[in-house]
Amino acid sequence: MNYDPEKLLFAVDLAGTLLFAIEGATAAISGNLDVLGLMVLAFATALGGGIIRDLLIGAVPPNSLRDWRYSAVVFTGAAIVFFLHRFVRGIPNGVMIVLDAAGLVAGTQKALIYKMHPFIAILLGTITGVGGGTIRDMFLARIPTVLRADVYATAAMAGSAAMIVGRKLGLPPTLSAILGGVVCFGLRLISVWQHWNLPRVAG
Repeated sequence: MNYDPEKLLFAVDLAGTLLFAIEGATAAISGNLDVLGLMVLAFATALGGGIIRDLLIGAVPPNSLRDWRYSAVVFTGAAIVFFLHRFVRGIPNGVMIVLDAAGLVAGTQKALIYKMHPFIAILLGTITGVGGGTIRDMFLARIPTVLRADVYATAAMAGSAAMIVGRKLGLPPTLSAILGGVVCFGLRLISVWQHWNLPRVAG
Protein backbone atom coordinates (compact mmCIF):
# COMPACT_ATOMS: atom_id res chain seq x y z
CA MET A 1 0.00 0.00 0.00
CA ASN A 2 1.30 3.46 -0.95
CA TYR A 3 1.24 6.30 1.56
CA ASP A 4 1.03 9.95 0.61
CA PRO A 5 3.60 11.71 2.84
CA GLU A 6 1.60 14.95 2.69
CA LYS A 7 -1.60 13.25 3.87
CA LEU A 8 0.29 11.38 6.58
CA LEU A 9 1.88 14.63 7.78
CA PHE A 10 -1.54 16.30 7.89
CA ALA A 11 -3.10 13.43 9.86
CA VAL A 12 -0.22 13.39 12.35
CA ASP A 13 -0.37 17.18 12.68
CA LEU A 14 -4.09 17.04 13.48
CA ALA A 15 -3.53 14.30 16.07
CA GLY A 16 -0.87 16.43 17.76
CA THR A 17 -3.15 19.47 17.58
CA LEU A 18 -5.94 17.60 19.36
CA LEU A 19 -3.61 16.49 22.14
CA PHE A 20 -2.16 19.96 22.70
CA ALA A 21 -5.69 21.42 22.78
CA ILE A 22 -6.68 18.90 25.47
CA GLU A 23 -3.53 19.73 27.46
CA GLY A 24 -4.22 23.46 27.23
CA ALA A 25 -7.86 23.09 28.23
CA THR A 26 -6.92 20.86 31.16
CA ALA A 27 -4.41 23.47 32.35
CA ALA A 28 -7.15 26.11 32.10
CA ILE A 29 -9.36 24.08 34.44
CA SER A 30 -6.48 23.71 36.89
CA GLY A 31 -6.03 27.50 36.70
CA ASN A 32 -9.75 28.02 37.46
CA LEU A 33 -10.42 29.85 34.17
CA ASP A 34 -13.89 30.25 32.67
CA VAL A 35 -15.03 28.69 29.38
CA LEU A 36 -13.58 31.56 27.30
CA GLY A 37 -10.23 31.23 29.05
CA LEU A 38 -10.37 27.49 28.43
CA MET A 39 -10.92 28.02 24.68
CA VAL A 40 -8.15 30.63 24.45
CA LEU A 41 -5.67 28.45 26.31
CA ALA A 42 -6.55 25.41 24.19
CA PHE A 43 -6.04 27.43 20.99
CA ALA A 44 -2.73 28.94 22.12
CA THR A 45 -1.36 25.63 23.36
CA ALA A 46 -2.40 23.66 20.29
CA LEU A 47 -1.44 26.09 17.53
CA GLY A 48 1.09 28.47 19.08
CA GLY A 49 4.15 26.33 18.35
CA GLY A 50 3.08 25.57 14.78
CA ILE A 51 2.35 29.23 14.05
CA ILE A 52 5.81 30.23 15.32
CA ARG A 53 7.38 27.50 13.16
CA ASP A 54 5.49 28.57 10.04
CA LEU A 55 6.41 32.23 10.53
CA LEU A 56 10.09 31.29 10.88
CA ILE A 57 10.18 29.18 7.71
CA GLY A 58 8.13 31.68 5.69
CA ALA A 59 4.98 29.58 5.39
CA VAL A 60 2.57 32.51 5.70
CA PRO A 61 -0.21 32.80 6.51
CA PRO A 62 0.40 29.87 8.88
CA ASN A 63 -1.37 26.73 7.72
CA SER A 64 -3.28 26.38 10.98
CA LEU A 65 -4.92 29.76 10.28
CA ARG A 66 -5.65 29.05 6.62
CA ASP A 67 -7.20 25.61 7.19
CA TRP A 68 -10.39 25.70 9.28
CA ARG A 69 -9.94 22.07 10.31
CA TYR A 70 -7.17 22.98 12.76
CA SER A 71 -9.40 25.39 14.66
CA ALA A 72 -12.26 22.88 14.54
CA VAL A 73 -10.05 20.21 16.10
CA VAL A 74 -8.85 22.65 18.78
CA PHE A 75 -12.34 23.70 19.86
CA THR A 76 -13.54 20.10 19.71
CA GLY A 77 -10.75 19.10 22.09
CA ALA A 78 -11.57 22.04 24.36
CA ALA A 79 -15.27 21.11 24.41
CA ILE A 80 -14.42 17.50 25.27
CA VAL A 81 -12.39 18.68 28.25
CA PHE A 82 -15.07 21.16 29.36
CA PHE A 83 -17.87 18.58 29.38
CA LEU A 84 -15.90 15.41 30.11
CA HIS A 85 -12.88 16.61 32.11
CA ARG A 86 -13.17 13.78 34.65
CA PHE A 87 -13.02 11.25 31.83
CA VAL A 88 -10.11 13.04 30.13
CA ARG A 89 -8.08 13.00 33.34
CA GLY A 90 -8.53 9.22 33.42
CA ILE A 91 -6.88 8.67 30.02
CA PRO A 92 -3.66 6.62 30.45
CA ASN A 93 -0.53 8.76 30.31
CA GLY A 94 0.99 6.52 27.63
CA VAL A 95 -1.78 7.38 25.15
CA MET A 96 -1.17 11.10 25.63
CA ILE A 97 2.59 10.67 25.16
CA VAL A 98 2.11 8.77 21.87
CA LEU A 99 0.05 11.62 20.40
CA ASP A 100 2.52 14.08 21.89
CA ALA A 101 5.38 12.45 19.99
CA ALA A 102 3.32 12.51 16.80
CA GLY A 103 2.92 16.28 17.02
CA LEU A 104 6.63 16.83 17.58
CA VAL A 105 7.65 14.78 14.53
CA ALA A 106 5.22 16.67 12.29
CA GLY A 107 7.04 19.93 13.00
CA THR A 108 10.40 18.57 11.86
CA GLN A 109 8.88 16.96 8.78
CA LYS A 110 7.38 20.26 7.63
CA ALA A 111 10.68 22.08 8.13
CA LEU A 112 12.36 19.49 5.88
CA ILE A 113 9.69 19.96 3.22
CA TYR A 114 10.63 23.65 3.19
CA LYS A 115 14.28 22.68 2.53
CA MET A 116 15.60 23.84 5.89
CA HIS A 117 19.02 22.66 7.06
CA PRO A 118 18.69 19.45 9.14
CA PHE A 119 20.00 21.15 12.29
CA ILE A 120 17.49 23.99 11.91
CA ALA A 121 14.75 21.44 11.21
CA ILE A 122 15.53 19.80 14.56
CA LEU A 123 15.21 23.15 16.32
CA LEU A 124 11.97 23.97 14.52
CA GLY A 125 10.54 20.56 15.40
CA THR A 126 11.34 21.28 19.04
CA ILE A 127 9.77 24.75 18.83
CA THR A 128 6.62 23.19 17.37
CA GLY A 129 6.37 20.89 20.36
CA VAL A 130 7.18 23.29 23.19
CA GLY A 131 6.07 26.67 21.81
CA GLY A 132 2.40 26.28 22.60
CA GLY A 133 3.07 24.98 26.10
CA THR A 134 5.35 27.94 26.76
CA ILE A 135 2.62 30.39 25.68
CA ARG A 136 0.14 28.49 27.87
CA ASP A 137 2.37 28.83 30.94
CA MET A 138 2.91 32.54 30.26
CA PHE A 139 -0.87 33.05 30.17
CA LEU A 140 -1.05 31.30 33.54
CA ALA A 141 1.76 33.52 34.91
CA ARG A 142 4.17 30.71 35.70
CA ILE A 143 7.64 29.65 34.60
CA PRO A 144 7.26 27.46 31.47
CA THR A 145 7.36 23.79 32.38
CA VAL A 146 9.82 23.07 29.58
CA LEU A 147 12.42 25.25 31.35
CA ARG A 148 12.19 23.65 34.76
CA ALA A 149 10.89 20.07 34.61
CA ASP A 150 10.77 16.92 32.49
CA VAL A 151 12.91 16.04 29.47
CA TYR A 152 10.14 17.17 27.13
CA ALA A 153 12.21 19.44 24.89
CA THR A 154 15.15 17.04 25.01
CA ALA A 155 12.92 14.19 23.84
CA ALA A 156 11.59 16.41 21.08
CA MET A 157 15.11 17.19 19.87
CA ALA A 158 16.16 13.53 20.07
CA GLY A 159 13.10 12.43 18.09
CA SER A 160 13.69 15.11 15.47
CA ALA A 161 17.36 14.15 15.21
CA ALA A 162 16.46 10.45 14.81
CA MET A 163 14.12 11.33 11.97
CA ILE A 164 16.83 13.38 10.26
CA VAL A 165 19.31 10.49 10.60
CA GLY A 166 16.74 8.12 9.13
CA ARG A 167 16.33 10.38 6.11
CA LYS A 168 20.11 10.65 5.69
CA LEU A 169 20.37 6.84 5.77
CA GLY A 170 17.91 6.62 2.90
CA LEU A 171 14.82 5.50 4.81
CA PRO A 172 11.46 6.47 3.28
CA PRO A 173 9.91 9.61 4.83
CA THR A 174 7.18 7.57 6.50
CA LEU A 175 9.62 5.20 8.20
CA SER A 176 11.85 8.11 9.22
CA ALA A 177 8.88 9.85 10.82
CA ILE A 178 7.93 6.65 12.66
CA LEU A 179 11.52 6.28 13.88
CA GLY A 180 11.51 9.85 15.21
CA GLY A 181 8.18 9.31 16.92
CA VAL A 182 9.36 6.08 18.56
CA VAL A 183 12.53 7.72 19.89
CA CYS A 184 10.61 10.71 21.24
CA PHE A 185 7.91 8.48 22.71
CA GLY A 186 10.48 6.17 24.32
CA LEU A 187 12.39 9.00 25.99
CA ARG A 188 9.19 10.66 27.18
CA LEU A 189 7.82 7.41 28.57
CA ILE A 190 11.04 6.47 30.36
CA SER A 191 11.51 9.98 31.74
CA VAL A 192 7.99 10.03 33.18
CA TRP A 193 8.40 6.52 34.58
CA GLN A 194 11.83 7.19 36.10
CA HIS A 195 11.14 10.85 37.00
CA TRP A 196 14.11 12.05 34.96
CA ASN A 197 14.99 15.73 34.85
CA LEU A 198 17.91 17.62 33.34
CA PRO A 199 20.72 18.55 35.77
CA ARG A 200 20.60 21.86 37.61
CA VAL A 201 23.21 24.04 39.27
CA ALA A 202 23.69 22.87 42.86
CA GLY A 203 22.35 25.25 45.49
